[in-house]
Amino acid sequence: MNHKTTKLREAIGFALAVGATSAAGTGFAFAQESNEGAKTLDAIQVTGSRVARVETETASPVVVIDRAAIEQTGKLTLGDLIQEMPAMSGAPTNPQVNNGGGDGSSTIDLRGLGSARTLLLVNGRRVVNSDVNSIPASAVERIEILTSGASAVYGSDAVAGVVNFILRRDFDGLTASVDFGITPSKQDGQRSGGSITFGQVGDKGNIIAGLNYNKFDGISSNDRDFSKDATYLYSGYVTVFGSSRNPNGRIYFPAGSALATQYGCSSVTLTPGTSGTSTGDFRCYNGARDSYNYQATNLIMTPQERTNAFFLANYQITDNLNAFAEVYHNKTSSNFAIAALPFDANSDGVVISADNYYNPFDQNFGPAADGSVNQFLTRWTSLGQRRSYYDTTTSQVVAGLEGFVGESWKWDAAFNYGHYFSENTSYGYVDYASLTDALGPSFMDTDGVVKCGAPGAIIAGCTPLNIFNIFDPQSIATMQAAEARPVYSTMYQTRSFEANASGELFSLPAGAVQLAFGGAWREEYQRSEVDYIAIADDTGRCMISQEACSSPVGGKYDVTEVYGELYVPILSDLPFAHLLSVTLGSRYSDYSTFGDTTNSKLQVEWRPIENLLFRGTVAEVFRAPTIGNLYDGPQGNAPQLNDKCEGYGATGTPRNHENACGAGAGATNIPAGGIGPAPTSQSNGVWSGAVAAGFDLKPESGKSFSWGVVYDPQWAPGLSVSLDYWRLYLDDTITRADAQTVVDTCYNDDSHPFCEFINRRSDGQVDFIREPIVNLGRLDTQGYDLAVRYRLPDTAWGSWLFGLDATYIDRYDNDTNPLSEDDAVKHIAGTYNPSYGMYARTRGRLFVNWNKGDLGLSWRARYVSGFDIGSNDLRQGTSADAGCNATFAPEFCYARRFDDYLVHSFSAAYSLPWFNSKVEVGLDNAFDKQPQTLFQNNVLNANTDVQTFDTVGRYLWARYTMNF
Repeated sequence: MNHKTTKLREAIGFALAVGATSAAGTGFAFAQESNEGAKTLDAIQVTGSRVARVETETASPVVVIDRAAIEQTGKLTLGDLIQEMPAMSGAPTNPQVNNGGGDGSSTIDLRGLGSARTLLLVNGRRVVNSDVNSIPASAVERIEILTSGASAVYGSDAVAGVVNFILRRDFDGLTASVDFGITPSKQDGQRSGGSITFGQVGDKGNIIAGLNYNKFDGISSNDRDFSKDATYLYSGYVTVFGSSRNPNGRIYFPAGSALATQYGCSSVTLTPGTSGTSTGDFRCYNGARDSYNYQATNLIMTPQERTNAFFLANYQITDNLNAFAEVYHNKTSSNFAIAALPFDANSDGVVISADNYYNPFDQNFGPAADGSVNQFLTRWTSLGQRRSYYDTTTSQVVAGLEGFVGESWKWDAAFNYGHYFSENTSYGYVDYASLTDALGPSFMDTDGVVKCGAPGAIIAGCTPLNIFNIFDPQSIATMQAAEARPVYSTMYQTRSFEANASGELFSLPAGAVQLAFGGAWREEYQRSEVDYIAIADDTGRCMISQEACSSPVGGKYDVTEVYGELYVPILSDLPFAHLLSVTLGSRYSDYSTFGDTTNSKLQVEWRPIENLLFRGTVAEVFRAPTIGNLYDGPQGNAPQLNDKCEGYGATGTPRNHENACGAGAGATNIPAGGIGPAPTSQSNGVWSGAVAAGFDLKPESGKSFSWGVVYDPQWAPGLSVSLDYWRLYLDDTITRADAQTVVDTCYNDDSHPFCEFINRRSDGQVDFIREPIVNLGRLDTQGYDLAVRYRLPDTAWGSWLFGLDATYIDRYDNDTNPLSEDDAVKHIAGTYNPSYGMYARTRGRLFVNWNKGDLGLSWRARYVSGFDIGSNDLRQGTSADAGCNATFAPEFCYARRFDDYLVHSFSAAYSLPWFNSKVEVGLDNAFDKQPQTLFQNNVLNANTDVQTFDTVGRYLWARYTMNF
């Protein structure tokens, strides 16, 4: 047996002896986690391959964050740590996301391809939940981030890459810590927490158990200058604006009507301080003066409370057989809070009767039977903020066996069970069904009491609502009685069994040929339940506000997979060929939902000299449809729509788009002048899964390419530099065909299946548009990764470590609608896109660590390069300016440049003589760098990109740790 084989056998044997719990995980032995006489060994497996290797640097580009680095940042959750990595872009969820978030979760979005295209593993195995905050931080030994596609190794979802959390193994003792943090200037955003970890190592195995707790207070948008107002960029001017759905109401009149003539404007609002009982109590609506500042009541940090517990164990049954178990459980309580509920009589399907006693205008408002609309807007401030309170639990249980056969073969087999349950209760919504009679006809009886109904036909149990003055005490009481508090829940369960084996087949002159193979079976099941009052009908509407309407979901699938991976060393120890090798791999997956798919890879490693590595990977990738993609029911929204059918059907004009605009879509009584302009730019959209829409989904498929060089020069010991080029393209992307895509596609092809999703009223105005999940479009992105590490030799002045990680996005092209004749590929690299998130071309992370004796100091910097919002190319359909109109105001359709963003953080640690303890302090965002103001017309939260920029500001934290 050659030297390399002997070293590999020794490494694997040592790993089993100290309790390595997964053949799919990566193994490093760290001095701080092992007994005094333990050995420090090279990697056994590197994330991205199942083949055991001695070399730590292989064809797979992997970034490693060790435990020391995790502790140094002061982060209490793993999500806060991972999201600072330069390979992250797009729109990952985090607790700063209030509107559209609030469940306390953090997701990973490598390459900006979406969290569904990054595979999350713990010890090389899938987990039930994509929330990395559910993984107990004190249980993690290190994090390995693979930044290339790996479906040939791991299957579905490993498109952009893989993040593998390797758990601690050989810990002996007891560690306890407490943590506290707060913003020094604002005295808010307080966090507190603690952890305790116990481990014991015996002759036959070891156990590790721990408990983590942390709590974060929320922060109001009103407490930061950049977020306290709704700031817009409109027609070249930066202005504080808001929503026309304001508590004093905004009431529209038909053009040319007597009321429009009387007021000299098309909409009016209640004059503050008046009763709203006569037309004289109303004046013309002025947007600058009357709009509602919804931003002041939002949050820029959602409150959260989290408890994690874990238990890890292994037991050596014989010299060649080991049993292991991994269990962890997480409970998170969190909430979001946004502005009071807006009301739109049309979209909420509510009619305000002309015969309502409090209606001074003597006309109906809301949708009419003939399809016409008189709009009435207001905001239910008497109900307070809209709030949702989440209680989420996540559990993962793994149990299995592993062992050796012969000199080099290792195997493992494990059962993996995951369970996720989330329940949230929402407040501040209205049961509009209970208001139907209250807004209907009403009168004052002979006793001076206003009653619902008409004389002789009084509606019992009904109190009329004066919606024209919601500040009236009776109106407040009526609204509070009509408040709805819907409850939603989701349960997700995974069960899987996996078996793996790896070892040497035979030896070549260059080394041992190694094979890894295995198989897996996995079943995933989801059940989501919705309160009856919030169940959406086919139009996306329900008994409360459309934004809160949802549908129950139930479905499952299973998949059976087999894989193989072969490592072949071709040349070694020759001039210009210290090592030349190839790795071949393939994985076959058979799904119960769509059938089978096979994905393969080819990797090449060439070391012309020992310290220089050239590497390359070509790999096929895929993502299978999720249960939600397939089985989601109707859910309403309010998408922006530029209706191409405006003017269609005018007398004497041809009708060439019947299914998009005419009778085929329900428009049977179009006015002589054709379909008129829409009352607003928003339409009614109805999301649905592919099954409900009648579509068969197939997996997304594509290719991942990576070529790079790694250099560890002998002339500079401790220096390592790597540079990798990467490219990934993905076809048949699974996406929601939005309302604009549906209308445009049908308009250009009157026989397209999308036509059946357009539903118009008799006058041709859009009633609602179904937005199904389909395979549509193509993603194509490429760029470069740079990593530098330089550890200087220890001196009397201490030890230094310098590090740099950077990612450059050269291209990110998203072809969202290739079916449309006027389709334009969206060029997103270098921009913030309201639909997709942040794709600044360059992101970087720089750090310097210094240690001498008991003292350690650290500096970290996070960099995001300048970026654009919008494009000077009108075909891109985006502009930073809300005043952009390609036809009437093209001068406001332009790209706006935003500056670079750089944040500095510092930390210090000092080891104390008592209890083997350590105190750490840190100052994050030390210079209080404020986030870029991107304007509320481009973002959903806080006038900025809360998924990229720090909204909290300068933050002081401290931690005290004792070891026994």
